[in-house]
Formats: sequence, structure tokens, C-alpha cells
Amino acid sequence: MNNWIARDECTIWHPFTPLRGMESPLMIERAEGVNLYTPEGKRIIDAISSWWVNIHGHGNSYLAEAIAEQAHKLEHVIFAGFTHEPAIKLAERLLEILPDNQAKIFFSDNGSTAVEVAIKMAFQYFYNQGVTKKRIIAIDGAYHGDTFGAMSVGERGPFTEPFDPYLFQVDFLDFPAGNNDQSVWENFERLVLSGDVAAFIYEPIAQGASGMRMYDQNLLDRMIDLAQKHEVICIADEVMTGFGRTGELFAADLLNTNPDIICLSKGLTGGALAMGVTSCTQKIQDAYQSNDLMKTFFHGHSFTGNPMTCAVANASLDLLLTDECTANRERINQRHLEFKKQIENHQLVRNPRVLGTIIAFELNTERDTSYFNEARHHLYPYFIEKGVLLRPLGNVIYLIPPYVISDEELGYIYQTILNFLEEYNSLILNKKL
Repeated sequence: MNNWIARDECTIWHPFTPLRGMESPLMIERAEGVNLYTPEGKRIIDAISSWWVNIHGHGNSYLAEAIAEQAHKLEHVIFAGFTHEPAIKLAERLLEILPDNQAKIFFSDNGSTAVEVAIKMAFQYFYNQGVTKKRIIAIDGAYHGDTFGAMSVGERGPFTEPFDPYLFQVDFLDFPAGNNDQSVWENFERLVLSGDVAAFIYEPIAQGASGMRMYDQNLLDRMIDLAQKHEVICIADEVMTGFGRTGELFAADLLNTNPDIICLSKGLTGGALAMGVTSCTQKIQDAYQSNDLMKTFFHGHSFTGNPMTCAVANASLDLLLTDECTANRERINQRHLEFKKQIENHQLVRNPRVLGTIIAFELNTERDTSYFNEARHHLYPYFIEKGVLLRPLGNVIYLIPPYVISDEELGYIYQTILNFLEEYNSLILNKKL
């Protein structure tokens, strides 16, 4: 086994991982349900759905069979000038469950590219009409991906610092934390009324990578309504929130307003294969309906609309739309709410919150709540040793499990967190946190 790890360290550059000073990666040999297994047989519960993508559990035979069946028919074909049944079915099915103003589906490869497509789609919407609008509004703390457009509309900080000179200008609103909602609204209103804003991009109701921060949906409704009244394209980044994470199929379903463009990925294929989707209204597409070749949306990827990926996404939708899956999401939400009651008055817990299948809280530390809070370096190995995969965001502990997780498995995770809280005081006393 050490030989495999040595070979990994000689050849692979892992994401979000320093090249020095980190523990060696864990070797995973197989997975089943919510469990990951090392070659030595250690079981690790995947409490974060492997970066939020896995919704039906690992090793799902229904998804695997869909991929295998499609691979024997048509593994891939160029999607410019060609089409195929899995893509058509998937587009039709997505439009059936997305907000009813969505009319077209554009395929890409992942969440970042879904966002890139959305930004370009919005800017060219105005360009094709001879309208000059160059500004875009985003919310501070946002994470929309790691490509350049997605970085531009995301939080500026240590992750983006080497690239800041190359990112385009964005108007960032303060995160609506409740006590500042009125000032956020006034700033947003001022920007929108300027007439220069092309688009407003947001993670609806919950920001993921900034620490599962949640904000008032009524405020967001007002912002979308005002923006659309003033011809500002509203882009909902539902890469994390889509496909049931918030309880509803999409976070947009919790709102009274619908976005103009929606970005999807992660749970789209049940976590089996990489895929991104950007949907838009007919109004957006109408700006591209022209005999003028230069009004074409010149964007594409080699694996756009890959048949195997479309097939497994269709299979994932089969499972997602069952009564059993709906009941599982409701069950997880109820268990989260019960656990929240257990910890909400704990002196070491701050701001516990639940949205659908997501639960998060901050540990009370003297240091800030950023991704670089030292707490993470103690939390991650602690839970791995106990057989639970958590990837804390600084001092924020969160769960976003696959929908097939059992009450027993949830109970073990909750108890492991409670056990950690009991040991936490000693770490503080030793000034490790």
C-alpha cells in the first residue's frame, strides 16, 4: 500500500492541497452506500457526499448499469451538428422540473463551466442587441468555481490573489447577515438603478464554500424582482443547492421569483460522472435567434452532451423523483433539526442552522471564521480517525450527506460530533484552537 501512496506523491497534484506539509492522501479501494473503504478495510462514512456530488450513495448499481448500457451503444459523439436520445431526454426532463420560465438547456462539463456559460450568455445577450452593459453584481463570500470568469464573480482572497490582476471588475455586495440587510438592499438598489448592470449572480439562500452561510429568502426575492424590472439578468448558481439539497428540488422553488439563468452540476449525475448544465429562458435565447453568424453563442467543450453522462443523469433523475428519495430527504431534515436542538445551546457551538439536508455550525474559537482557521487542521484528522469524512470550512462543521444515509449512520456522526465537543475544551486550554 505504501508503494501506491509513494507513486501517487511522485505523479499526482491534488486539488486544494499544499505540496508540502500535508498528510499523505488516503487510499480508497471501493465504496458502497455512504461508506468508503480503504484497502485495510477501514470504513469511513462520507458525510459530505464527496464534495457534495453524491446523492444516491456510492456503488449504486442502477447508475452503474445506465453507464454500462450506454457505453455499449454510443460512448461519445461531437455535439456540434449531432445529437442523441440521452441528451434530448435529459433536457426535456430537466425543463419539466426546473422553474417554469426555463426554456433551453446548454450542456458543459462541471460547475465552473456552467457558470462560465451563464456569464458569457448574459453578456452576449446585451451585445447581440447592441446594448452596452458591463457591470455584474455578486455577493461577498461567493464561490462560483475556479475558472477565470467564475473566479471573477467569487470572493477575492488568498485563493484568487495570484490571478487578481487578470479578473474582471465586479460589484460585490456585503453578505446579508440579517443585521445589515437594509444596507445591502440600498447598495443593490443603487447599483441596479445605475442602468449599467448586465447581471446579478448569486448562490440562492445558501452560500456553500464560504461556510454554508444562509440568508433571508425574502430579501433575495426583492433583489431578483428589482433586477428583472430593470433588465438585469439574474443568474442562480444552483451547483450546490440543486437536486434536493435544500429540501425542494431547487432552491429557486423556495422563492417567489424565478432566475433568468440557472447553473447546475454536482448532484446532476448522482455523483457518477462530471457534467454541467446551464438553463435559460426563451427571452435569453431570443437574442441569439438571428441569421447573423456573429450572434452565435461560440462556446463548447469536447465532451459536451456526452451520451454516457446524459444516460447516468437520466438514471439519477429516476431515483431522485421517487417517493422514497423524497421521504429520505425529509427524514434527514428532521434528524438534522433534532440534532440542532441538541447543540444549539452548547457553549462551544455558534449559529447552528439547517436547510433541507444541510446542517452547519461554527465552533466558538477566538480566531476568525475563514477557511484558514486553524480549527480545520484538528477537525479533519479527528473525524477521519473516527471513521467520518468531514471537510470543515475553517471552523465551520457541516454535513451534507447522500440521501440514502441511514438513521443509524447519522446517529453515529452526530455522536462523534458530540464527543468532539467534549474534547474541544482541552484543545482550547492548550491554545491549539
